[in-house]
Amino acid sequence: MPRWGMVIDLDKCAACQACTVACRAENNVPFAGPHEASLGRAIFWNELIPTVEGEYPHAELRYIPRPCMHCDNTPCTKVCPVKATTRGSEGIVQQIPGRCIGCRLCMCTCPYSARSFNWYHAEWPSPMEKQHNPDVALREKGVVEKCCFCYHRLRKARDKARDEGRELRDEDVVRLPACCQTCPAKARYFGNLDDPESTVARLVRSPRAFRLLEELGSKPKVYYLKERHDSA
Repeated sequence: MPRWGMVIDLDKCAACQACTVACRAENNVPFAGPHEASLGRAIFWNELIPTVEGEYPHAELRYIPRPCMHCDNTPCTKVCPVKATTRGSEGIVQQIPGRCIGCRLCMCTCPYSARSFNWYHAEWPSPMEKQHNPDVALREKGVVEKCCFCYHRLRKARDKARDEGRELRDEDVVRLPACCQTCPAKARYFGNLDDPESTVARLVRSPRAFRLLEELGSKPKVYYLKERHDSA
């Protein structure tokens, strides 16, 4: 049984936000507009978080891409009263919009702020509605949504491998999510963390590898690689 995870190489990331745009288009993520965004109601499944290290005049601005961490020890699933968010057998933390009652407890417990609430019925001015991906359902007002590691793409890749009479290979999935496929610097990798020969498993063994807020014990499955001048 695979355990899916992601690696993001900060040494390669140019903060171009192509991953954010691709995620939005692939997963029918609604846009908020200036007014709703000013109220903190913008929805991002993938977001670049700015961080400042050091002090002036030696301060350095950095950006850290932040999808859902798909934690192995998930705070969000433990508080959902209706099991609208669950951790699947392959490690992907799923959100079931039709079951969500909008209590937002999962948002309160997510240490990464990786979940968003639909405060309004999403609208796409014509002709933008034509870009909707038929493989991803639209979410309704009053429910929470988040990154799903583009599970619909993973399902298609698995079906294709089965039809060809073979197992799913690392090369089938390493660039599978929309954010990984679109990244012009090839800074993002996806795969089975439990396969020691997979690209992601080899990368997490790097001395540059780290996870955000690892001390909280949530066991995130998104790893980062430090910039090379930071590594000893």
